[in-house]
Amino acid sequence: MKAFSVSKTLIVLSASTLFLGGCVSTGSPEISSGTTKYGDAKAVETVSNEFGSTDLQAIAETMARSLVQSPLLKGRPLITVAEVKNKTSEYIDTRSITDTIRAQLLKSGTVRFAVDTVAMQGQVEELSRQNQSGLYSKGKSAKMGKMEGAKFRLEGNIVSIVKKNADLKDVWYKFSLMLVDNETGTMEWADEKEIRKTSRR
Repeated sequence: MKAFSVSKTLIVLSASTLFLGGCVSTGSPEISSGTTKYGDAKAVETVSNEFGSTDLQAIAETMARSLVQSPLLKGRPLITVAEVKNKTSEYIDTRSITDTIRAQLLKSGTVRFAVDTVAMQGQVEELSRQNQSGLYSKGKSAKMGKMEGAKFRLEGNIVSIVKKNADLKDVWYKFSLMLVDNETGTMEWADEKEIRKTSRR
């Protein structure tokens, strides 16, 4: 009878230990919740043959690497980014492409960027606030008339050709990027990246 009681107590203790052990957090982040899970942001995306994250990364890496090798960047020139025109039949956030190119170029330490036309309004408002609102000490506010004009302008376009039949759909993309001297209007550098994607329908 005593042996049975001891065995029963051990079983209860073991079960309690397992239960408590299951409640203890290990501190590791959960990588999934329900049907959603985290993936590798750099992994090749093949969900469809429309423009995707893999295409954006490939274009940005190619353009940034090519431009960094150009002797034009000697002395860390100031560059502004113009709009990249989307000439395809699908929606493509071209600003995401230029943002990624700009980030990679800044990391290289070979170039500086002036605010582009999209951000210029915010820059003007900030200078006006510091100089005309009366809220800032004149000796410690950013001065008007000190902005630097960019030596170069980065601009480009993306085009596509789509071919399809009953079985296949083929999409060809070409991304072109140019560096223009703002003073002379001459194109000083250009490169292209082509991508072809084929899927069975």
